[in-house]
Amino acid sequence: MQGYYHSIEHFGTVDGQGIRYVLFLSGCQLRCRFCHNPDTWQQGCQSITTEQILKDLLHYRHFYDASSGGITASGGEPLLQSQFLAELFSSCQSHNIHTTIDTAGYYDQKHLTAVLPYTNAALFSIKAVDPQKHRWLAGFDNQQILENLNYVAQSIPITLRYVIIPGLTNSLEDLQALAGLVHTLPALVPVELLPYHSLGRHKWKTLNMKYTLDDVPDATTQDIVIATNILKSEGIIIV
Repeated sequence: MQGYYHSIEHFGTVDGQGIRYVLFLSGCQLRCRFCHNPDTWQQGCQSITTEQILKDLLHYRHFYDASSGGITASGGEPLLQSQFLAELFSSCQSHNIHTTIDTAGYYDQKHLTAVLPYTNAALFSIKAVDPQKHRWLAGFDNQQILENLNYVAQSIPITLRYVIIPGLTNSLEDLQALAGLVHTLPALVPVELLPYHSLGRHKWKTLNMKYTLDDVPDATTQDIVIATNILKSEGIIIV
């Protein structure tokens, strides 16, 4: 079985525990205004097989094992290629390689059902809790995403990822809504706050796409500290 991919990072340190082999699969249904990789939205023409990935991964395996790392499937949205991902993760687990999905949750739940049996952990991104704000930021509301978040939280450990976008996602109301969502989940879920940056703006221009957040400043360390303190005051564990 072949998967369509955008790129591979052999020594990822921000996409799960330890040093990781990060496979960026291509294709995504969301259209996030702040996406720094819009070039991953289309499925593209690069394909790769499970056998090719394993051969490449095993070449660097001592780095992953020494750091309690493994493989992370990111994107794009990796769950849109769930059959390929299930085959890949099943093969990885047969070699005792830790598997993580990095997902935004926008797909039919059947894709999770196929992949979760072979998945050790998840990084789950929430763009906004308010459905109207989510629609404005990502092109769609978040009902299906929240249902999938709850489903994943019943099965494997999750880290919830949330981008702090000054003036858009970091109000007291936004952060209290995020805390309220976390408290509804069936398991303890820590939150990782990611600072918004505009480094991907040039990709939008290269692709002749209009970047609509030109007036939004990058998040500062102080923005993250303030958001962290608010969430901690609401009983949320911050990574």
